[in-house]
Amino acid sequence: MTTTLAVANQKGGVAKTTTVASLGAALAELGHRVLLVDLDPQACLTFSLGIDPEDLELSVHHVLTKGLAPGEVIIETDDGVDLLPATIELARAEADLLTRTGREHVIKGALEDLAESGVVYDWVLLDCPPSLGVLTVAALTAAEGVLVPLQCETLSHRGVGQLLDTVHDVRRFTNRGLVVWGVLPTLYDGRTNHARTVLENISEAYDLDVIEPPIPKTIKFAEAPATGRSILATNRRSKGALAYREVAENLVRRADAK
Repeated sequence: MTTTLAVANQKGGVAKTTTVASLGAALAELGHRVLLVDLDPQACLTFSLGIDPEDLELSVHHVLTKGLAPGEVIIETDDGVDLLPATIELARAEADLLTRTGREHVIKGALEDLAESGVVYDWVLLDCPPSLGVLTVAALTAAEGVLVPLQCETLSHRGVGQLLDTVHDVRRFTNRGLVVWGVLPTLYDGRTNHARTVLENISEAYDLDVIEPPIPKTIKFAEAPATGRSILATNRRSKGALAYREVAENLVRRADAK
């Protein structure tokens, strides 16, 4: 069984892409076959895994808007995960898909085509763009769960309600089985009362699970993309790498308990 998770937050700067890359690498270390899908036109995930988007002729844009088979676009990476990469062309996809019937199902359909071709993954992680547009809705339609990376600052959680409203709409119209797996605290500084208070307030205000452990704030995350590898490769024993490994183990336990 494939577990498909959308990693979503319309606010930028919450370590969403770092979370997708790091969790993907951690799941691969555990022996799982993992596909990461870059749905952000800025292509930060693609770049952070050592691939220059400007060198790519084919990308997820061609899969979603031109009907190209996903298997023709997927790239193997040095982190042990496969990647469906993005380029700036993806910025046009929102407009291209707006008038298309069934646009909410384009990602789900692409993943189903991949499975029917015999390529099966244990985990598919969807790196959503920092918006609640067509691509995010399509990702939520394709996923069974949503993971919400959230910086533990007051302003950072103001958009959680909007995201949950979108999840509610997706449940009503395109994906009845969608479940919010929880909030993953990122850029967390446990030394401050403010961070701890924000975390408690989020859990109570939105009745969401908090995925443990919180991901600590560290400069090591900023250094990793320049090498084209995740933090699990560049600083294997750092607090950030250890935290993502523990989160991955907790997610696997949850998936196994389904």
